[in-house]
Formats: sequence, C-alpha cells, structure tokens
Amino acid sequence: MKKLLFQFDTDVYPSVFDTVVAYDGGADQVISHGGLTPENLGPLVEGTIFTRAPKDKKNTAIFVGGSDMTAGQALLNAIKAKFFYDFRVSLMLDSNGSNTTAAAGVAKLASSGNLAGKQAVVLAGTGPVGQRAAYMLTQEGASVILTSRRMARAEQACRGIQERFGVEVIPLEAADGEARAQAIESAQIVFATGAAGVELLQEEHWRDHPGLELIADANATPPLGIAGTDMMDRGAERYGKIVWGAIGFGTLKLALHRACIARLFEQNNLILDAEEIYKIAKEMA
Repeated sequence: MKKLLFQFDTDVYPSVFDTVVAYDGGADQVISHGGLTPENLGPLVEGTIFTRAPKDKKNTAIFVGGSDMTAGQALLNAIKAKFFYDFRVSLMLDSNGSNTTAAAGVAKLASSGNLAGKQAVVLAGTGPVGQRAAYMLTQEGASVILTSRRMARAEQACRGIQERFGVEVIPLEAADGEARAQAIESAQIVFATGAAGVELLQEEHWRDHPGLELIADANATPPLGIAGTDMMDRGAERYGKIVWGAIGFGTLKLALHRACIARLFEQNNLILDAEEIYKIAKEMA
C-alpha cells in the first residue's frame, strides 16, 4: 500500500522544498493543495480519514506548511478538530521550516554546552524560526530575550509564545546594530533568526565579548546575520565562542525533517509540532 502524504499549504503555491523533502522522507506520493484555510479544508481532511481501513490509516499522513506560522497553527488546530475516535491520520506542522530549523539550531547549541541558567538572546526573533527557537531555549533552562526593530512586534511575538507554550520570553526593541550589541551584553547565547541577507551584528559587536559562549545564525544568504562567522561553521571555535552556521546545523535540519516524515507513517495518531519535533532533534543531535 502506498504511503500518501497530503501537503496542506497556507500559501497559494505549495512549497517545492517541502515536497522534495517529503519524498526523501519516504512518502511514495505527495499530493499538494495550496491556499488552504480552516474554512475550506474540511472535505480534504475527510478524504484522508474515511478512505482506508483502521490498520491501513498509518499509510496516509498530512503535512501542514506555508510561509505563515500563525496561519499554519490555525490550520493544524482545524485539522485536529476533524479527527474523532480512530478516524485520524498522523499530522506534522512545519510552516516556513519553523519547527525543524529552530529545533536543529537549538539542539546543536545544547549539544555544545549547558544552556541552563544562561541568558539567551534571539535576534530579530519575531518570525517563525525565532519564536520557535525562543520557546525551545526556555526548555533548556535559559532565560530568553527576543528582539525586534519595533517593540510592538517583539511584544506581540512574546505574547504569542506565552499563549501557545505557557513560557515567558522578554521582548526588547533593538532597531540597529548598536542596539543589538547592547542587547547581547549580558548574554551567553545568541541565536540570529533575521531575514535572509540582513546583517544583525558586526564582528566587533561580539568578537571580544567576555561572557558570550555560544552563537547560532540561521541566515545562509550573504551577508550573514552575524558578521565574522561562516554559514558552514559546525561548532567551530571563533574568538573563544562556539559557532553554528546555517549550513552547519542545516544538515541536522534536513535529516530531522526527513525523519519526522518517516515517523508519520509508523502510526495514525502522531502529531508533530514544536514540542515533539524538538525531542526528536535532541535524540538525533
């Protein structure tokens, strides 16, 4: 029996990246639907849960993607609301790569040093990866600050994290490089999660920082988010700090994404969101 993965995307055009990784993760066929909302997905979900016998339902799964994590979370909740008794299939959320990218980055940081009791700063953290990374850092016992160029956006992101995960993350406005340098003055951990090609810190801002221990940068498009690092850094030591670049922990991100797809076809009642995906990342790291 073929393993069918239904790719439910909140964007009009479903992600090609997610389709490729779905096949690499073991799906025999990927059926993609774009422009989905909680209001229009009902018949599609019903098609996945009513078509196969109970013992065969594990061969059908749903992947929720798209560029908007808030929309993806709403879609995930709407899908779960359609499930009842054993009329369900396994389900994964990874809007904009938020869960797998953040999980891989934080897992690699955690493998490089103890994060408990440390202060972590997630730079430009209002996007999907930043918000998920902030939550995962709290799970390692770190005190987390999330920055944005505008305080209102930082506060909104932190409220969203509190509502979704029940953890406290501190918002901070940091509109330019100098402000971001001040934001990391007491930090031992820095995770840059800004937009592609946007430099957040100059090398001089972190190179001689006496207390900084661990750095991760999710940006793989030059200029990098943290100048003086390399996207290929895999736990490299730079000026006494351990550095993970986007490609450096991206290898784990891709392996994690594939592993999660494979797990969807092991049972019909698995739900993979931030918590579960981070546990898998730690196992793999």
